[in-house]
Amino acid sequence: MGISASMLSRIPVFGSPVLPGHDMSPVDVALKKRMADVVLNAARAKGATYTDVRIGRYLNQFVVTRENKVENIVDTQSYGMGIRVIANGCWGFAATDKLDTDSIAKAAELAVAIAKENARIQTDPVQLVAQKGHGEVSWKTPIERNAFEVPIKEKTDLLLSVNDAAMKGGANYVNSILFLVNEQKYFASTDGSYIDQDIHRIWPLFAVTKIDAKTGKFETRQSLSAPRGMGYEYMTPRESDKIKGVTTLYRDRYDMVEDARAAATQADQKLKAKSVEAGKYDLVLDPSHLWLTIHESVGHPTELDRVLGYEANFAGTSFLTLDKWESKKFNFGSKNVNIVADKTQVGSLGAVGYDDEGVEAKKWDIIKDGVLVNYQAIRDQAHIIGLTESQGCCYSQSWQDVQFQRMANISLQPGKVPMGVNDMIKNVEKGIYIIGDSSFSIDQQRYNFQFSGQLYYEIKNGKIVGMLNDVAYQSNTQEFWNSCAAVCDANDYRLGGSFFDGKGQPMQASAVSHGSSTALFKGVNVINTARKI
Repeated sequence: MGISASMLSRIPVFGSPVLPGHDMSPVDVALKKRMADVVLNAARAKGATYTDVRIGRYLNQFVVTRENKVENIVDTQSYGMGIRVIANGCWGFAATDKLDTDSIAKAAELAVAIAKENARIQTDPVQLVAQKGHGEVSWKTPIERNAFEVPIKEKTDLLLSVNDAAMKGGANYVNSILFLVNEQKYFASTDGSYIDQDIHRIWPLFAVTKIDAKTGKFETRQSLSAPRGMGYEYMTPRESDKIKGVTTLYRDRYDMVEDARAAATQADQKLKAKSVEAGKYDLVLDPSHLWLTIHESVGHPTELDRVLGYEANFAGTSFLTLDKWESKKFNFGSKNVNIVADKTQVGSLGAVGYDDEGVEAKKWDIIKDGVLVNYQAIRDQAHIIGLTESQGCCYSQSWQDVQFQRMANISLQPGKVPMGVNDMIKNVEKGIYIIGDSSFSIDQQRYNFQFSGQLYYEIKNGKIVGMLNDVAYQSNTQEFWNSCAAVCDANDYRLGGSFFDGKGQPMQASAVSHGSSTALFKGVNVINTARKI
């Protein structure tokens, strides 16, 4: 039950419940353009020098099961409009779910009034880098099967089959969840953009628990799935997307039943596994684990608003201060470390055609050959680091929240020398192979950290010799990435990610992916996490 509560607590509910079978078709584009023009004209008439409007319809579906029972099926919908303006050199924002002409015009006027009041205490005016208008354009997540159109029975049958496979494999408890998101977003601005987007995401997950009846000890193994920017085709297993090894891992298709069956066996093995001996180890980190380390130690500290201190009150700052970037030689990691930001990667959570400022999605270097070369910035920050255009990483979780700088997909690039996981392991004398993500901690500057995983395998003299338990590794960001000795080639590249990365006050959630191939880190400090009684 604790595991179930933990899983559910990671899923915030946006919107109001709606009846199953409700109309999910997008609102007519011509109607949205007419509403947007009302707002743009009303704001201009009150003195706004810039205006953008986001009309959003956000659909969510949760299917929750436990053992042989369906615990809940929830559909939610949120629909409304957010209006952002610049007046007297300052931002103003207002939102409404009343979408008649009078209400949206009044909301636009309110946004301008707020901007003018804010300007009374602002010392420096907002500086937006130029943004070319795109005219009337559209973008859709390239899906093969709309998950919202899949019958509920098919989804519950799948989850109950997952639970059944785990229970037959010896699990004492199992929870499984399917979470679906569809963001129907329309953006318009005084730059001349009218952008309609239809964005889909899917996240299947489970937790298996095995109890030792004699000792009362228990172990869990959570799913090795990755949340993806895909349709229901992600849930259709495909042999070509399976990576066979000590456990099966998955690329662009996920076999949830197979993974649950393996999880039951592995939870039992974890109960019997040897507790790790603390010390220095070479770590072979699978993408299903490494994505979280990338997220916390690379993604967050390279967000420019964090670097500038805008997030200090809630989420902290960054050790990657501007002087390090300005030096053009700050040693972030070894020459094997090449990290890019990419809002265009197909199947990723952060893939869009345009961000929430109407900037076309793009790809750029963050770390090049181990050196810090760039950050993540939006339109009113770009001038600070000498950019003439935004990098397109502005996002809001809903129509009623103001958009601000959010993380792009941040990924470690594959190695250029042909190398698979077995090739990497055979050169390790004393090491640990870590699969899956779990608990972590990191300081307010994103420097000192600790990470653990789901599965740990001991490596001796180039071979996996058995399972370990109670493993976590400690390091600091610069030391850790400088210990990166090798990265497997592109054949091993996979995506992990976060469905709900929290940031801002009031806190907003966003979805972001992090890709990598399996990577080797030399001489990392490993601790034993077992609680001594």
